[in-house]
Amino acid sequence: MTTIEETTPVPSPRDAGADGGPLLDVRDLHVEFHTREGVVKAVNGVNYSVAAGETLAVLGESGSGKSVTAQAIMGILDMPPGKIPQGEIRFRGQDMLAMSAEERRKIRGSRIAMIFQDALSSLNPVLTVGYQLGEMFRVHQGMSKKDAKAKAIELMDRVKIPAAAARVNDYPHQFSGGMRQRIMIAMALALEPELIIADEPTTALDVTVQAQVMDLLAELQREFNMGLILITHDLGVVADVADKIAVMYAGRIVEQAPVHELYKRPAHPYTRGLLDSIPRLDQKGQELYAIKGLPPNLLRVPSGCAFNPRCPKAQDICTTEIPRLFPVTEQDGTPVTGRTSACHFWKETIHG
Repeated sequence: MTTIEETTPVPSPRDAGADGGPLLDVRDLHVEFHTREGVVKAVNGVNYSVAAGETLAVLGESGSGKSVTAQAIMGILDMPPGKIPQGEIRFRGQDMLAMSAEERRKIRGSRIAMIFQDALSSLNPVLTVGYQLGEMFRVHQGMSKKDAKAKAIELMDRVKIPAAAARVNDYPHQFSGGMRQRIMIAMALALEPELIIADEPTTALDVTVQAQVMDLLAELQREFNMGLILITHDLGVVADVADKIAVMYAGRIVEQAPVHELYKRPAHPYTRGLLDSIPRLDQKGQELYAIKGLPPNLLRVPSGCAFNPRCPKAQDICTTEIPRLFPVTEQDGTPVTGRTSACHFWKETIHG
């Protein structure tokens, strides 16, 4: 069997994207789950890209398709019941969906890594953290147990776990939530990948620890010039770390924008609702805004725009016609770089 390494030169993470192209380019990706009740269309035509050193934040409520897209990229979807009927996932120009399982396995972990949201359930409770960190080097690089343990200690030091040499033989339950998440980050960084996907990396952590984890990710990203896809439902987490944002709803991207543009002038009613629901220091004592209703059942997605039953701007066209991603422009018609909105009334939303 011909392997990736035999056909394509493997660039170092620090040189990734030197040709100016994206590290990862997701094109028209569709993911379905075939169940007894019917076909759940979890991802419907998603397009996004991320370059070396760039951070893409993917936002949306639970069930919007964020994590399923990430699992499709990593090649860890359960198939069946999952199925990818169409689309491309191009890493360094190669379509990973056209690769063999063995070829994708060589990429997973060494060139693309993932940080999962629940560190306690993702780590094996009966193995020491040192053993689990060292496994990356034993399996992928053939290191001895002694050398792998030394690398595990080095990784724990790198993610700022105190007394790493003394704690390398501890078990996951002996660490706090924030320290376990650092271990997950260390595991993802073990082979110095070109791209990291972080799926809700600050879930269940207090605000102070959230900030520490995000600062650590940003620091390591700069050190290795990695691409980073940050999946979250919390807009407050990404404000200072993301370069651009993709907002998902019911399996589709409904808005894309550079981070500061999106926070300043949202161009989709759903994005505006998410921003309005963030607690603000200047609104003490006031009732916190909440988007009315619930996300749709993906077995029975509303016709037209999926957000129309919850949208304050919905009109007749919204119930019959699915809006495409419109290029966003200034009031004088000048295109806004990197901005699109899947709303028939994006002009009224952004300029209103």
